Amino acid sequence: MAEDKAEIILSCYRAFNEQDRETTERLIAQPFRFTSPYDDGIDRDAYFERCWPNSKLIKEHIIEHIFLEGDQAFVTYRAITHGGSEFRNTEFLTFKGNRIASVDVYFGASYKDGRFQPQAKGGSE
Repeated sequence: MAEDKAEIILSCYRAFNEQDRETTERLIAQPFRFTSPYDDGIDRDAYFERCWPNSKLIKEHIIEHIFLEGDQAFVTYRAITHGGSEFRNTEFLTFKGNRIASVDVYFGASYKDGRFQPQAKGGSE
């Protein structure tokens, strides 16, 4: 079963890279929740409206690690944009059966031409 979930994860990133929305829609559950530093628990429709357009910016995801335990997984990847920038993120995924039910994104470091790019400092007071 873990191999099936790993393949679902890989298929989802591949579909994003190929801008294959139909495959992505088959791989994610209803209901679906997506959380990132920009999005707080948005639903499936909001994900496709707000996040899916970013698929045009990403050239490739290079999966570095997948750790699976039951219906949960951590995925760490490097993403390379068409503009030559790179960033590394980790995502925590949950499953409902053989579909991805939620994704929590944790942003990592960014690079341009192999050089570290400091991120803007933020926070609340």
